[in-house]
Amino acid sequence: MTSPRIDLASVLGKTALLAGLSPDQLKLLAARTQRRILGENELLFDEGEPCNGLNIIVRGKVRIFKSSVNGREQVLAVNMPGESVAELPVFDGGPYPASAKAIGETEIAFISRRDFQAFCMENPEVALKVLSVVGGRLRRLVGIIEELSFTTVRQRLIAALIKLAESMGTKTARGIEFQLPGSHQELANQLGTVRELISRNLMRLQAEGMLEVDARQIVVKDLNALTMLIEAVS
Repeated sequence: MTSPRIDLASVLGKTALLAGLSPDQLKLLAARTQRRILGENELLFDEGEPCNGLNIIVRGKVRIFKSSVNGREQVLAVNMPGESVAELPVFDGGPYPASAKAIGETEIAFISRRDFQAFCMENPEVALKVLSVVGGRLRRLVGIIEELSFTTVRQRLIAALIKLAESMGTKTARGIEFQLPGSHQELANQLGTVRELISRNLMRLQAEGMLEVDARQIVVKDLNALTMLIEAVS
């Protein structure tokens, strides 16, 4: 199946790295850009592979994650359309520090490392934007390390549920209802734990009267009371 043609220059102009460039600059870069279609759960790149260029998400989503020797995953980020993926190795010459996998069918705009470095030399404002994006990612990674080091699984789960309730929830007579965007295993990967602990803590919160849980369907009975539990010692 062939995907519909897209205006690569328009796509590139909507990314944080390249916003503000002139139409002529974008057309020049688009001429050096290739398209790639990934199927669901297809790897964009694997941790340790040499970096051969910059990937920008045109449509779909990409999960960035680290894997342990026993197969456990820690999700570092979920990148959305318009975002670039793993910019740092494009410049430092090192391998990819994590793996990236498509969430659903995903389209990627790819610019080779050589072409993108040459473009940055000609347009230094782009290199400054790369530094800004990389700095933001570093801050988020420090936040993940802090959460994993200083909070319990229960606290991280409650914080995730509160965020989902506030961003996706619908107020009903029962409380705030929403559906988990992924399975308990995927939530465990994001929170740095195992599926069994996620399921056990959801059941514990339900027994405490804070939630109603039906597989991925969640009802938060009292958001304020749930928020107060984050400060409690588990």
